[in-house]
Amino acid sequence: MKTLHLIIASVIIRLLSAFAQEYGAPRIVAPDGTYLGNLSANPYDPNSTANPYGQYGSPYSPTSINNPYGQYGSPYSPDSVNNPFITTPPPTPPIQ
Repeated sequence: MKTLHLIIASVIIRLLSAFAQEYGAPRIVAPDGTYLGNLSANPYDPNSTANPYGQYGSPYSPTSINNPYGQYGSPYSPDSVNNPFITTPPPTPPIQ
């Protein structure tokens, strides 16, 4: 089962990478409207969630989805993308 999850995650990452190259990286916005960075695999982009030293990718930043103790990264927070038990998805940002 774990292998299936890894395969699915790999496919999703590749699709998002192709989308990002064509249209730019998708933006992550919290339910309260807080900008949480770009969903990108680029570790050098200052707005990327993959940048471990950036505001949106650091495991210590309060606005990072990678901070397991923060509001947006905790598996227990209702505002977190890592909470498997949320009942309402975050709002879809308007297309710009």
